[in-house]
Amino acid sequence: MGGIQLNMANGIREFGRAAPNRIAVVDGDRELTFAGLDDRSSRLAAGLLQRGLKPGDPVALLSGNRMEYFEIATGLAKAGLPLVPLNSRNTSTDNEYVIGHSGARVLILDSALAANTESFIDSLDHVFSFDGTVRENYEDFVASSDARDPHVAVAEDDAFCITYTSGTTGRPKGVILTHRGRVLTNYAAAIDYGLGPSRSTVAVAPLYHGAGFAFAFAGPQLGGTVSVLRAWDPEKFLTMLQDSRSNTVFLVPTHAHQIRRIVEDPTAKYDLSALQTLYFNAAALPVALKEWVHEAFPRVGIHELYGSTECSVVTDLRPEDSMRKAGSVGHPWFMNEVKLLDSGGQEVGSGVPGELFARSPILMKGYLHDEEATREATTEDGFVTVGDVAVRDEEGFISIVDRKQDMIIAGGINIFPREIEEVVAKYADIDEVAVIGVPDEAYGERVAAFVVGRKGAGLDTPSLEAYVRASVASYKVPREWHFVDELPRNPGGKVLKRVIRADYIKNSENAKQ
Repeated sequence: MGGIQLNMANGIREFGRAAPNRIAVVDGDRELTFAGLDDRSSRLAAGLLQRGLKPGDPVALLSGNRMEYFEIATGLAKAGLPLVPLNSRNTSTDNEYVIGHSGARVLILDSALAANTESFIDSLDHVFSFDGTVRENYEDFVASSDARDPHVAVAEDDAFCITYTSGTTGRPKGVILTHRGRVLTNYAAAIDYGLGPSRSTVAVAPLYHGAGFAFAFAGPQLGGTVSVLRAWDPEKFLTMLQDSRSNTVFLVPTHAHQIRRIVEDPTAKYDLSALQTLYFNAAALPVALKEWVHEAFPRVGIHELYGSTECSVVTDLRPEDSMRKAGSVGHPWFMNEVKLLDSGGQEVGSGVPGELFARSPILMKGYLHDEEATREATTEDGFVTVGDVAVRDEEGFISIVDRKQDMIIAGGINIFPREIEEVVAKYADIDEVAVIGVPDEAYGERVAAFVVGRKGAGLDTPSLEAYVRASVASYKVPREWHFVDELPRNPGGKVLKRVIRADYIKNSENAKQ
């Protein structure tokens, strides 16, 4: 293979030797040392290989935030088995598609989420549940497996994980992320966000989410400690932040909104003197909220970064420019080149909107089983589109101005409208529907549906909502239903969602006056 290959398990191996008794993961009253994390991940790797899995075979994981996530990710990396994280909020139908498309024949799960697997679980070769109530007992399996690290030859360009994100059609796409890309992302994160040996962080965002996992795993991967927040609760988070003496934490803007709801001045109630860095992603920080974050967490460096599943981190607005350039997402991050292109593929000048493309060694390898989508997203010289329109000012600071693909981001979670529209359109009394994201102070955006009923039909909102809720995950169900006579269209017949959104905002502002 030509020298040492970057591998997501190597940091755990290294600190398993260098600091075996240091705490790597804290989950409530449970603690796992680096020696324990190294040992348990080796056992899992050896056990799965003993069951007949071969390097390259994907393994699915359905779990909320918990200690086991870290040893499973490490164990799969040691064995060369790509991790397929399943969204814990998805329905069984959602997860069945991911399982089938990825080819995963093995599932590790929290039995509390077993209902989200009922349509496919019986077809899988091996299933392990943490408490042993669904198929095999995970703990027994790990304990009985060989403790020797299998040291499988894994190339740094091999898949570390296959993370599913919806495409323009609403069908989930499997984004192949390599060991090399993930390792480089986390080492760069150490430089900017203060991760590293003996440093402490908190796993707040869902671990099935790309950024949530990457920045949480970077804690122990780089020799530090991660404390696991099982479910989001602002008061529990602040208490954990205080008790763990955490130095650096990744959040999404929704978290800041909800912290502010319970306490205006966190440092007056909690000892957060160890905190040095907060970094935000997933949605723009409104300027007013950003001002409060600076006031609420004085002497803490505030970063606002921008990226995507496909490209990892693309830009970062660093603390020294945090308020001077509020509203911007900063300059290209480490190792990144960014182009803003017009519809003809030419670079645009300062102040002119263009589609954002990025090139770096931390890009995705491609979309699984979808060469066409990979080609569509990638230029001949290796730049990948992140699907957004941006503008660059005279100082080179980049600001996102639009979402090309109409994606909705609610509380840091990506929601694509077409999947919802397909379900709504099947309802007997619906003629057509457009689903958009509308502004929400707490979540960034919320899902709103604009519906045209069939002539003479009397639409019943509760029945319609119940119908949709039966087919999509709860966070995708529209929070608002608007019944309209027609949808605006361009001359080509395409629904103009920008017009719908602009009219909604205008009407909302008029209603406040």
